[in-house]
Amino acid sequence: MPNCQNCGSFVTAQYARVFTPSDLDEPRVCPDCEDIVRDGADVRTARSPRQ
Repeated sequence: MPNCQNCGSFVTAQYARVFTPSDLDEPRVCPDCEDIVRDGADVRTARSPRQ
């Protein structure tokens, strides 16, 4: 079962398949991450607090 590389939260296989680059098995960031967001092919620090 895949986990987020940033916070360690469980993510579904479908989420990992859609949001993970083909060379990685686990996503770099997930919806539970409060401080990091996806930005195209990269991840970055959130510009404002997420709710």
